[in-house]
Amino acid sequence: MSDNSRWVRPLGTSTDAAWPTAVTADGRDWRHTSLRVTTLAPGESRVVDAGDWEHIVVPLSGSAEITAVTSDAQVHEAQLAGRSDVFAGPTDTAYIPAGSRITLRAPAGPVRLALTGARVTGDLRRGVPGGHSFRHLSAAEVPVERRGAGNASRQVRNFGTPEVLGADALIACEVVTPAGNWSSWPPHKHDTARPGEESALEEIYYFETAPVDARCTDPVGYQRVYTSDAGRPIDVLAEVRTGDVVLVPYGWHGPAIAAPDAHLYYLNVMAGPGPERAWLICDDPAHAGVRETWPDLPFDARAAHCRPAGPARPTPRTPGGAE
Repeated sequence: MSDNSRWVRPLGTSTDAAWPTAVTADGRDWRHTSLRVTTLAPGESRVVDAGDWEHIVVPLSGSAEITAVTSDAQVHEAQLAGRSDVFAGPTDTAYIPAGSRITLRAPAGPVRLALTGARVTGDLRRGVPGGHSFRHLSAAEVPVERRGAGNASRQVRNFGTPEVLGADALIACEVVTPAGNWSSWPPHKHDTARPGEESALEEIYYFETAPVDARCTDPVGYQRVYTSDAGRPIDVLAEVRTGDVVLVPYGWHGPAIAAPDAHLYYLNVMAGPGPERAWLICDDPAHAGVRETWPDLPFDARAAHCRPAGPARPTPRTPGGAE
C-alpha cells in the first residue's frame, strides 16, 4: 500500500498562516526538522520567534535582508545577495542560532525564500557554550560538488553541511539534476545510529522543476522511498513539481529522477536526535556497485548549467493533486 498520503506534501497541502509551505514538528511523525517557504513583496517583512529551533535562511529567488536578535541580545544584520532562480547557482545564506528573533525583509524587489530549521534542546547545543553563532555565508563561500557520473551526474551545493557550517543539529544542501538524470543514487539511508558509519537523520526534500524548452508545459520529477527495516515499512513513489515536499523519516531513498524534458532541483533539510552532528549514509547493497562505474563515465556538464527555458514556477493544480 502506498504511503504517499502520509509522507508527500503537494504544494498547498501543508501550510501555516502566511507560509504557503510549512513543515513543522508534530511530536509524532516529525520531530527534528522544519521547512517554511514564502514570497515577500517589495518592502514586506516577516518576524519569526525561533524558540528551540536553529535556522538557515535560503533565498530561492531574489535577495533578502535579515535581522536576528540572538539570545545574548546581540543584533546581527545581513544582506543576502540572491539569484534569479534556484538553477542560477548558489546563493548567500544566513545561519541563525536557536533562541533568536528573526526578521525577514524583501528590499527593492520580491523575494521567495526558504527557512530551514532543526530543533535544538539544551543537551544538543554542541561544541560551543550556549550554541553556535550567527553567520552570513556568501555564495562565493559555498563549496559546489560534482557528484556521480554519466546519467547519475548532479551538482551539490554544500552551504549547510558539517564541514562548511557550524551548527548544533541542522544539516542542509541543494542538489541540481539535469533533465533525464537520476539523483540520490544509489539509494541510501541514514536511519540508524552506528557511530562512524551511519547517522540517524530525518530528511525533508523540497522540489522545484524547470522545463528545458517551451514545449514542456508540465515539468515534473519523481522521488522514491522504500523499506530498509521490516519493522518500519515505507512505500513512497511521488510525482513532484515546484513547491512539493517529500518527507523521509527512515528507509532507503532514491532515486530522485528528472524527467527528460525538465531539470530538477531539491533542497535537503536534515537533523536527528544523536549527540553528533554528522551526515553518514549507508548505500542499498542492491545498487551500491554503480559507484564503481563512475570513474569510467564522463561527468554531465549540464549539471553546472541547468538553465530553464522559462521561469521555474508552481504548476497550477488542485491542492492535494497528483502525487
